[in-house]
Amino acid sequence: PAARRALRADKEGLGPMIRIALADDHHVVRQGIRALLEGVKDFRVVGEAADGKEMVELVMREKPDVALVDVAMPQLNGVEACRRIVRDLPSVKVLVLSMYTGEEYVREALAAGASGYLVKDSAADELVEAIRVVARGERFLSPAVAPIAAKSAATTLLDRLTTREREVLQLIAEGNSNKAIAARLSLSVKTIEAHRTNLMAKLDIHDTASLTRFAIARGLVRTE
Repeated sequence: PAARRALRADKEGLGPMIRIALADDHHVVRQGIRALLEGVKDFRVVGEAADGKEMVELVMREKPDVALVDVAMPQLNGVEACRRIVRDLPSVKVLVLSMYTGEEYVREALAAGASGYLVKDSAADELVEAIRVVARGERFLSPAVAPIAAKSAATTLLDRLTTREREVLQLIAEGNSNKAIAARLSLSVKTIEAHRTNLMAKLDIHDTASLTRFAIARGLVRTE
């Protein structure tokens, strides 16, 4: 089917179709982005997700060319979703589309393997260009974040954490108790307590409020 789509697109003079999956926890935003992308003849939106977990599942199922993700999403943030997608399906290029331009957000996204970072107030044609660029295997950065990316450190604090620890950190910052986190992740309360202890030791943070501030500063959760 993919070969037939590419051949049909070539006959129309468009080149191969670019298959896109998109994730944003705001339904209206997703619909607006989808409408924009579907207006581009060689773009095809293969699915959309409202959180990071849904996005990872969608990408594994549909294997798009480009995954367009927001940074701050519930359950699993965009950075962690990016990290899992790049690890498990490296052929998929991840483009972060975010309202945040802070250094930590950009650095964490690129360290997670994102191929591009675009701010949400960019023009529509810039989004189209960004998708084409990352689909070719190149990097695309909004002018607003390019200087930040140039000086980003290779290793970040989040890189010290395991995948499970990053997941627990987000759930803690979203206000979940150890019991609630254990139920959501199908783990024991003692295991969650151990993850919490390891988080605090690795980050040199010793209370929940500080863990929450750390997660907010790095775009793992929204402050709305």
